[in-house]
Amino acid sequence: MEWIYFSFVIFLVVLAISDLWVGVSNDAVNFMNSALGAKAAKFRTIVIVAAVGVFCGAVMSDGMMDIARHGVFRPEQFSFREVMFIFLAVMATDIILLDTFNSLGMPTSTTVSMVFELLGASFAFSLIKMGNNSGLGISDYMNTSQALSMIIAIFASVAIAFIVGFAVQYIARIIFTFHYSPKLKWKIGIFGGIATTSIVYFMLFKGIKHMAFMTPEIVNWIDEHTLAILGICFAVTTAIMQLLYFCKVNVFKVIVLLGTFSLATAFAGNDLINFIGVPLSGISSFADWKAAGAPEPGTYIMDSLNESASTPFIYLFFAGTIMVLALATSKKAQNVSKTEINLAKQEEGEERFGSSKAARSIVRFGNKLGTFFVTVTPQPVINWVNTRFDKTLVEVEDGAAYDLVRASVNLVMASLLIALGTSFKLPLSTTYVTFMIAMSSSLADRAWSRESAVFRVTGVLSVIGGWFITAGVAFISTFIIALLMHWGGMVAAAIIVVTGLAVMIHSNIKFKEKETSESGDENFRAVLKAEDNKTVWKNISKYISMNETQILRTISENYRYITDGVLDDNVKLLRKSDTYLREIKDKMKNIRRKETICIRKMDQETAMTRSAWFFSSFNDLEQMYYSVRRMCEPALEHIDNNFTPLPESYAEDFRKERDLLDSTLKEVALACEVFGYEHMRVFEDKFKQLQSDFSEKRKALTKDIQADKININTAYLYLNILQESETMAIHMKQFIRSSRKFQEPSKLQQDVFQQTNS
Repeated sequence: MEWIYFSFVIFLVVLAISDLWVGVSNDAVNFMNSALGAKAAKFRTIVIVAAVGVFCGAVMSDGMMDIARHGVFRPEQFSFREVMFIFLAVMATDIILLDTFNSLGMPTSTTVSMVFELLGASFAFSLIKMGNNSGLGISDYMNTSQALSMIIAIFASVAIAFIVGFAVQYIARIIFTFHYSPKLKWKIGIFGGIATTSIVYFMLFKGIKHMAFMTPEIVNWIDEHTLAILGICFAVTTAIMQLLYFCKVNVFKVIVLLGTFSLATAFAGNDLINFIGVPLSGISSFADWKAAGAPEPGTYIMDSLNESASTPFIYLFFAGTIMVLALATSKKAQNVSKTEINLAKQEEGEERFGSSKAARSIVRFGNKLGTFFVTVTPQPVINWVNTRFDKTLVEVEDGAAYDLVRASVNLVMASLLIALGTSFKLPLSTTYVTFMIAMSSSLADRAWSRESAVFRVTGVLSVIGGWFITAGVAFISTFIIALLMHWGGMVAAAIIVVTGLAVMIHSNIKFKEKETSESGDENFRAVLKAEDNKTVWKNISKYISMNETQILRTISENYRYITDGVLDDNVKLLRKSDTYLREIKDKMKNIRRKETICIRKMDQETAMTRSAWFFSSFNDLEQMYYSVRRMCEPALEHIDNNFTPLPESYAEDFRKERDLLDSTLKEVALACEVFGYEHMRVFEDKFKQLQSDFSEKRKALTKDIQADKININTAYLYLNILQESETMAIHMKQFIRSSRKFQEPSKLQQDVFQQTNS
């Protein structure tokens, strides 16, 4: 029996390593985003600063999460077997849950997931014990007050962080403006002093005070002399920052990197290290059980977990090392960071989220509220404020999403609010606070335009919703897993743990596939970064031709699926096409929106001459997509209901034109891919002939229907396919002309085409 539980301990250690890796991928979004978004330094420099902070926070932490030992459940009421099952259920669920969020690029709260997983598993075993007529209530088995206080604090912190972040960023922007360099002479020293003092305050209350080397005497001395420490710190750092400014050092970059280090230190010491809390509690439980002579696991009570325990330095060292490696190498960490940076960026660009009804309502209300404030504010005040928000001379690092002023505010306010919550002993989620401040500061900076606001709000709502979904899913999942372990015993426990690891491996494989499929958007980002007109046009031309190629091949593929499904009476092909067509509708909307943004990057003269052809060509692509959709729906209904199939004579008669339309679509797609637009004229005659052929078949079918030579339901299905095929030929003919006119003058494309075919 002992070797089984020892193997569970090994599993917990393995899962802890995985959880640390996944946890860093998720929480990197919090302490790196401001520096990454503002390009405060090279990526390697930012990672090094954050990695040093993470390592320091890990090795100096006490490394024990008491909430895993006795913060959620009362260990004196649970046996060794039950406690080990609780810990296994928590770890198996946690790695799957966090890895799923990371793969989706969504930040979530690691603290909330851990707490609600412990709640779910312990609740399951509490119900089982209560069902055995123990005579005890739920409060005798579980400590629900801590979970309740966390939920209340989360709701409060989301609202407070958003409001405070908005107000402070608005004031900071009025003080510094977007063209801040000429206005820093005496402001920067004071601002740097306030910012640095805030970060020191944060590190005292959220970081250093809770680390292992801090004795109670030192902590008490800090509490008694806090104001004096902060006052001296403000005076000294103000002088240092002013001196650095006179030495031509960018003080904002210093503040951002210092804030990144402090947040990373506190996160590692108080949040990320929590991932080894559950495994270490499992190791401690096993050691206690073994020391007692390995009695019956189902009867040995784990009241020893009521005591706090310190962690050997070697565990903390290895935990810190794993965190640093994950931070430096994890692609998912970068993916999670992209979500927050994308939602907070200053200008329009690639929006990762669509539009939702709730977001549209919020934006509409916000517009009305803004209009009201404008009407009650004196015009001179409005004019003066607008001059402070003038973006014509905005100072943003090359490729940055926003400037250093906002990055500094994000870090300083996150540090202050987290420190304030900690000083009041509120279990704030650092994830929630840092994310909401980043969102509110971007709103205060007028980064959410009328064109992008609804997408940004949808993104914020999605992330916030994901946080609370995390709590629900974590609770329900561990509740079910704990029950399965109780009923299935050791076999079920082993299967669940191995399944958790397998799911995580599969998730990583799918993430790499998704990453590869999204690499095409590099062309879109190249358009946004381009400066001169020649480079802008070159990148736009390439980006649009790539999209046209992709859409045409998708239409061709689904046209083949649908017609083969009808001709061969194959419902699987039709179901496959129906699912795929529903998915690509949103993709096409997103492509059109991004291409429209690209068109705005052109110089005015070029945009005027080309935009009409651009919109015409994309409209034709959309109409072809809708033609395929209009074919698929009645075809699926007909074949799925086992209605009369299309007679073989009609099927054979249709195949020739179908194959020609399909092959010509592929040829046009290839021409788009290699920039062969000037060679497309030859395809116009083909589509003109196809239009005529489908029209003749449609007229012949109409006569057969009148003569009652074909089943009426089958006839209407075939008539629909012929009509939509004819429509596709018409729009393809128009698309070729419009797309050729849009791309025609580019000498570069002719050279590329000739090189490709030589």
